[in-house]
Amino acid sequence: MESTIVDGAWKGHLGRGLAPRELQFVLSVAQGLTAKEIAKVFDIAPGTVVKRLACAMYKLGVHRQGAMVAEAMRRQIITPLCLMLIAIMATHGFDDAGISRRDRRPTERRGGDLRLVRRADSFDLVG
Repeated sequence: MESTIVDGAWKGHLGRGLAPRELQFVLSVAQGLTAKEIAKVFDIAPGTVVKRLACAMYKLGVHRQGAMVAEAMRRQIITPLCLMLIAIMATHGFDDAGISRRDRRPTERRGGDLRLVRRADSFDLVG
């Protein structure tokens, strides 16, 4: 059984090349946190976070944090939890026959008619 770490809207998979602490920090970066913010959350020095992120970037073969997150996603080390939500929503969008439902009402064209009336009313003839 594979171990996972869930942090916010992201899930990290252990045993796929990153140390547990590196994975936690990569997940934090994926959520948009800076090294100082991550250090505050984990109650450690910001330099420690920078070093761990540098090790993670080296292991993934990238030089920027954005590329690190993208590479970790490509290698399926981290996955956004919203993908699971999208999959659930997609499966619930079908009825028993497998046909997509349409729950929206048809659009109303009342707005155009009201604008025409208002324009016509705005022209007052002064005699």
